[in-house]
Amino acid sequence: MNFNRINNIIGWVVFAIAALVYLMTIEPTASFWDCGEFIATAQNMEIGHPPGASFWMLLGKFFSLFAFGNGMAVAKTMNIMSALASAFTILFLFWTITHLARKIFAKEPKLSQGQLFAIMGAGVVGALAYTFSDSFWFSAVEAEVYAMSSLFTAAVFWAILKWESVADEPGSDRWLLLIAYLMGLSIGVHILNLLAAPAIVLVYYYKRYPVTRKGVATALLASVLLLAIMLYGVIQLTLKIATWFELFFVNTVGLPYNAGAIIFLILLIAALAYAVIRSQQTGKVILKTLPLNTVFLMVTFIMIGYSSILIIPIRSAANPPLDENNPDNTLSLLSYVNREVYGQRPLIYGEYFNAPVENYKDGKNIYYKKDGKYAVADTRTKYEYDKRFMTLFPRMYNSQDPRYAQDYKNWGKIKGRPVTVAGMDGQNEIRNVPTFGENLRFFINYQLGHMYFRYFMWNFAGRQNDEQGFGDIRDGNWITGIKFLDAMRLGPQDNLPKSVTENKGRNKYFALPLILGLIGAWFFFQREKKGFWIVTLLFVMTGIAIIVYLNEVPRTPRERDYVYVGSFYAFSIFIGMGVLYLFDLLNKKLKTSLSAVIATVAALALVPGIMAAENWDDHDRSGRYTSHDFAYNYLIGLDENALIFTNGDNDTFPLWYIQEIEGLRTDVRVCCMPFLPQDWYIDQLKRKYYESEPLPLSMEFEQYRQGKRGLVPIIDRVKRPTSLKQVMEFALSDDPGAMVPSSTGRQFNYLPAGTFVIPVDREKVVANGTVSPERAAEIDSVIVWSMLREGEEQGNVYKDEFVMLDILAHNDWERPLYYTTPGQSGSVKLDNYLELHGLSFRLIPIRGERATSLDGQVNTTILYDNLMNKFRYT
Repeated sequence: MNFNRINNIIGWVVFAIAALVYLMTIEPTASFWDCGEFIATAQNMEIGHPPGASFWMLLGKFFSLFAFGNGMAVAKTMNIMSALASAFTILFLFWTITHLARKIFAKEPKLSQGQLFAIMGAGVVGALAYTFSDSFWFSAVEAEVYAMSSLFTAAVFWAILKWESVADEPGSDRWLLLIAYLMGLSIGVHILNLLAAPAIVLVYYYKRYPVTRKGVATALLASVLLLAIMLYGVIQLTLKIATWFELFFVNTVGLPYNAGAIIFLILLIAALAYAVIRSQQTGKVILKTLPLNTVFLMVTFIMIGYSSILIIPIRSAANPPLDENNPDNTLSLLSYVNREVYGQRPLIYGEYFNAPVENYKDGKNIYYKKDGKYAVADTRTKYEYDKRFMTLFPRMYNSQDPRYAQDYKNWGKIKGRPVTVAGMDGQNEIRNVPTFGENLRFFINYQLGHMYFRYFMWNFAGRQNDEQGFGDIRDGNWITGIKFLDAMRLGPQDNLPKSVTENKGRNKYFALPLILGLIGAWFFFQREKKGFWIVTLLFVMTGIAIIVYLNEVPRTPRERDYVYVGSFYAFSIFIGMGVLYLFDLLNKKLKTSLSAVIATVAALALVPGIMAAENWDDHDRSGRYTSHDFAYNYLIGLDENALIFTNGDNDTFPLWYIQEIEGLRTDVRVCCMPFLPQDWYIDQLKRKYYESEPLPLSMEFEQYRQGKRGLVPIIDRVKRPTSLKQVMEFALSDDPGAMVPSSTGRQFNYLPAGTFVIPVDREKVVANGTVSPERAAEIDSVIVWSMLREGEEQGNVYKDEFVMLDILAHNDWERPLYYTTPGQSGSVKLDNYLELHGLSFRLIPIRGERATSLDGQVNTTILYDNLMNKFRYT
């Protein structure tokens, strides 16, 4: 029987099974988290959050064409894209397993029927185990980048194995060029694919060089170097050089914006063309086996693939409604791609979370466009910390959230070493510096244990429930379904309430996938050491290496298991090898063909069979419209031309989706509070989009640009309630008399009053529906409130609050103002004037109880109408 023919046929059968499963269980519309944003930006070619997903956007746009203009079907077409990408990932996984399994029988002159069946069985079991795995299935049925990223990882790993099989034939290097092109394209999806590079290098080394310990070490170092070149060279350095050209040709030579970037692009293309042609002529070979021409061709193909990034500045320059960070030139694009807005995480050397700041330094310049040139708006502040609180391999570094300190102490079991430092009040205080051992304990317990191995066990042992886990025994843990083993970690498993036992996310695999995978890994190591180390390297680089690089903080907003699916992909290869172990074991007692059948059927039933049965109910999203209805209900319950202030992610992205894709309530402006401090976002709020008029902002660009009014002190010199409009006019003045010096001598604008007044036109607010006629008598003639705590005369207003004050000062009760959450930063302490209308709270000129999620004013008439007549509950 022909191996290749059977391998292809069964591979496509496995693909069909995976595709059918995913297409049956896809969500029919947008899911929560980033999906709504991705769908909107792909359909309309807009700009999402950094670092962008340019090639994914292009693919998403292509698939959306099959909606044939039906906005309700656009999300489903992109979910189908993820489903098909995931099914192709399974196809490549099957072919990868069978390729590696075939090498175990490489010494056989011809495969027996039983051996052939066992190899195919290994591929089927390993591929279907991954098909039904928890994390991969989750990403396969929604419009996110991780399904497509998995496809690229699977494709390049399969491609290097194809190269290996034909490496000694003429023209085999075409597979290396394909890999380079796919890796270039994958950067426009997610950089996770680059982590396959070390495994690819190891395959190349094993094929081209005599294997020695020194050679393996050199190959591993070279693979890490290659990864660094891809990450910091191709992605970052290329753009950095482009920014040098842009600054020189615009600021020095006087050419128009983007001229320098275009000149650099032309020179880059010319240089690559010259390198390819010249290396072809010379025929030079490097590293004894690698033609220099192939190297330059690979670099060229990587750059061709990466060129999809150009869609980001091109579309940003058109000022679309969604244009996060406005990367319309090379300088802002570099910041966008580098994710600078999210800050930096120290990896090699850095501070502990409780390190005192000793000094501030100006860091990288931040530019903005002014009078045809790039002017410096601000610099990124660099902090210098007390040296006693610095460490190698810092894991407990983040001080932004006060809760982190306690989490670090809990996970690291910190006692520390007491040292004396100067406190904020100038008085000495004692702080405990964590020891390096405690730093490593946090790394092992939290980052490795909680944020990786817990997810690993979800996929191959079992999952407790679908609640997010923070380290307690109740939620988010892994289980096996074997009571005494689970009881050792999580307490008695008898007499659990139905809310626990009937949770759809409670999946018990009895650790059978884990056991089969571990047996398979051991068997693979015994029979094919090179293949074992290649797969193990892929496993480590797409799992533990990501943990080290991400340097996760406690209390992530959601579970992060989807990041590590590449590692679970590699382990599924070991699961496939476990079938060969069973075959080998049975073959000692039974006929070859019977051994292969029994091993395959038993493994198929006990691993992917159980996984499919357990996971189906919590991964079937075929009837789920929660995110869509959530967005619909938010918007449909708002008055005409409303402004709604959201918190980001799950109360923002679904709203963007339903406005941009389905065209619902485009008169409403969705204002994302975390973006309010950004000058590019304020620019967008001052523009008209669709039926939504510009926001009532009085500030001009020079008054709110980067470096201006990021923090505005309150110095209550007036000491009486003052018109908010007058206060804002003062704070926006550039008159030196309206400023105060800081300790560094820098002049700051300030708010001269801490208690503000907003006048109320009673007839107007009743006529426009802000207040119902029945409550007209309760309307306050003015709103009076303080931004200071009782007894304080000074305070601070951050930029998002400052922007909100400007809106309040100039809205004059013209446009309805809603908040998704009372108490959020931008609500500027007006919670007593918020009234619940459904899912959101409206600002009204009637003082009541402070609004919370449970208490405060409620407009029962509007609430009832929304709940019973307007809201959807699909």
